[in-house]
Order: sequence, then C-alpha cells, then structure tokens
Amino acid sequence: MVDRTPVIAGIGLSDYPKTPHLDSVGHHVLATQRALADCGMKKSDIDGFMCAQGDFAQPDNAGTMAEYLGINPRYFDGTAVGGSSFELHIQHAMAAIQAGLCTNVLIVYGSDLYTQSGTNPGFGAREAGAKVPGALQFEAPWGNSLIGAYAMAAQRHMYEYGTTSEQLAAIAVACRTHAGLNPNAQYRKPLTVADVVNSRMIADPLHMLDCCVVSDGGGAIIVTTAERARDLKQPAVRILGAASAQTHWNISQMPDYTRTAAERSGQEAFAQAGLTPEDIDTVQLYDSFTITALLMLEDLGFCKKGEGGPFAASGALQLGGSLPMNTDGGALSSCHPGMRGIFLLIEAVRQLRGQAGEAQVKDAEYALACGSGGWLSAMGTVILGKDKG
Repeated sequence: MVDRTPVIAGIGLSDYPKTPHLDSVGHHVLATQRALADCGMKKSDIDGFMCAQGDFAQPDNAGTMAEYLGINPRYFDGTAVGGSSFELHIQHAMAAIQAGLCTNVLIVYGSDLYTQSGTNPGFGAREAGAKVPGALQFEAPWGNSLIGAYAMAAQRHMYEYGTTSEQLAAIAVACRTHAGLNPNAQYRKPLTVADVVNSRMIADPLHMLDCCVVSDGGGAIIVTTAERARDLKQPAVRILGAASAQTHWNISQMPDYTRTAAERSGQEAFAQAGLTPEDIDTVQLYDSFTITALLMLEDLGFCKKGEGGPFAASGALQLGGSLPMNTDGGALSSCHPGMRGIFLLIEAVRQLRGQAGEAQVKDAEYALACGSGGWLSAMGTVILGKDKG
C-alpha cells in the first residue's frame, strides 16, 4: 500500500535581504529552482501549486506565477491571508496529498518589498480614503497604522499583566543574537535591552527596535508523500499537525487584545501531533513586532497567559535556553519581505535536518512554526518532526 503520509522534502531560499537584481518574480523563480535542486525533483514532477499572491492586478499573482514557472497543476491553491498563508498552505497540501488529489506540491513566495519601497523599517499606515467594507469603516477615518494596531495589543497586555518594555525587548535581543549567526541576516550587530527601549518610540509602547525590518526575499517548499521522499536527496521532515483559526480581521473587532486565534490553531495542531508544548525543541514564531511573538508564546501554551514577559526575559528564547526561537534572526533582525510565514517553516526544516549551522539547536526532534496574518487575525500553526526513518 502506498504511504501517503505528507512530508516536507525540499526547501529553498532566494537571495535576501536586499536584492536590487531581483524583482518579485525573480524571487519566486530562484526559490523554486533551489527547492527542486535541494530535494532532487524535476519541475515536471510538480502536480500541486500554492502561492499566496492572490491579487490578479499584480504580475506575480498565483495564476500568473504557475504559468511563468511552467507548472500545470492538477491541484491549485491561491489562499492569501497575509503572513500565515504558508502555514495554511501546509495544512491544505497535507489534506490534498492524503486525499490523493496530488502528490508533489510546490509552495512558493517572493517579494521585492525593500527594493520597491526603500523603507526600513515599515510602519504600515492605512489610507484614510480607501474603500471601507464592514468593520474597517470604524478604523479608516482615523488613519490608524499597522503598528498602531499592535501597540494597542501591547498596551492592553501591559495593563492587564504588568508586562514591561524591557521584557518585550528581550524578544528582540534573542532574535538579534541568532541573527549574528546568520551571514544573510539584515542586522547582525549585537543588541541589548537598553538599545531597544532607548530606540525611537513609534507607537507607544513599541519602539523602533520592537518592529520588524523590511526586506526583499523569497522561499519555496516542496511537500510530497513519505514514499516518494525515500527516493529523494534530503531526509524527510514529517508534518505532524497543521491547523488554522481566525477570531477577527480588523483590529477593532479583536475580541480580546491579549489573546489570538493561535490558542485554537495551536490546540488543534498539538492534538493532531499527539504532542504537548513541552515536547517542542524550537519555535519559529511570527515576530512582526515583539508583542506578536509574546502573545503567541502564551497562546500556544509555552507559558501561562500573562507570563510571556518574564518567560522572554529569562533567556529561554536564546540558543541554549529551553525554547530557542527564530534561530535565523526572525523578522526583527533577519528578513521580512511582506509575508514571512514561509521563512518560519524553512528554518524549522533546517533545524530538524540538522542543517542550521552555528544556530543549530542540539538534538532537535520537534519544531513548531506559527504564522500570523492580518492584524493578529488569521493564525496558522504547523508542528514538524524529525524523520526517524
């Protein structure tokens, strides 16, 4: 009987963080080429295609990219919910492979955001004159910014639990420490808590160094069956659990500014995997802002609600700690080309293959990646396991 257990067989990163020689299409192409070379597949083997660019007015939308890459899939997915899109793609690829709808799925993303915008970091103001469907009508007239939305969550967490700016800063420091081990990271200079809290205030209580970088970059992942992976070049990484959830889209509709849908997606992913947070050796969490990662740490069960600040400040998130986080440097220091969820998955795979170099977590067997889309809105959680062959 054919073993259709879904596994990740190939990964590839395009060049990053600043690549004036590549447009967004070029990032898709380069990442795809490298993922295929990584596992030893041919492009003609791909029969499932997933890409998060869903705007048909853009030259790199999902349909155009499949055509440009010369892929004619029998299973196609253009799900686009922001930074967590790729965790949702893993969930969808898992289901499609198990159902026999396809066998070899390419998930790909690319962006030249930095080259196009020239801004760093990005604070994401909203257009007050934009169309305002649904709940956005209550936000757009006041010109709330992206960071303003996250600042509200940070303020509420501080109010309810006594979280401090210094505790949030510990997250940025951990990511910068790991970025120092990544030769491609955008920022590698050592960072202290004092550096973070003394950096320019952007939206109280979030400082400039609480915010992600803006970069170029792209990534690709190939998901296939355990049986097919046996003939490929790299050890397979098992997909043990994948789940998604959403509590709101617009920040004004968030039911509780201290809780995200990662509570639900995490519980479901852990149930599928038959694991608990204590089993996880490393986490790759969406760190668009320090508060994003802190909320996820709590919502996923790595510490109790309200204890994320002390947990981060304890050093647990650094290599050698109990839960090394964002071992490539994360969005806070390595790269963030608009949507970062695919980078979380690729770094998790590198860790489980034992290919993370100086940032390798010793004896890593289980890794968790959690992406955030929208304004702490759509959450996707994926739990991966080392192949035990």
